[in-house]
Amino acid sequence: MSSLLFFYGTLKRGCSNHRLLAGQTCLGPARTQPGFRLYDLGGYPGIAACAGDRIGVAGEVWKIEPATLVALDEFEGVRHGLYRREVLPLQAPFADVYVEAYVPASLPPEPREIGEVWVE
Repeated sequence: MSSLLFFYGTLKRGCSNHRLLAGQTCLGPARTQPGFRLYDLGGYPGIAACAGDRIGVAGEVWKIEPATLVALDEFEGVRHGLYRREVLPLQAPFADVYVEAYVPASLPPEPREIGEVWVE
């Protein structure tokens, strides 16, 4: 059974790790509900809740097949506790859809906020 994932960083189209999504289906651009921002984790972003945010984070929703999901979990370090898959609330047209994203298990002390869009 396939899964829906929201990508906001290096896995997006045109970014350095997008090749890992070969053969998967992009369902389109998306944005989280307000209350999330991106933070610089040293060459890649991490998403986290941000109480004062009124815009949300921009990204893409993809339909991911099981074998690719296993590979992505490995790439994101899920087994090692670096990232975890978590359901994020998205704005329409994905507002009522179960969509997960890779969320860092923790942020460094005083992380640098980089806003709503990751650009390499």
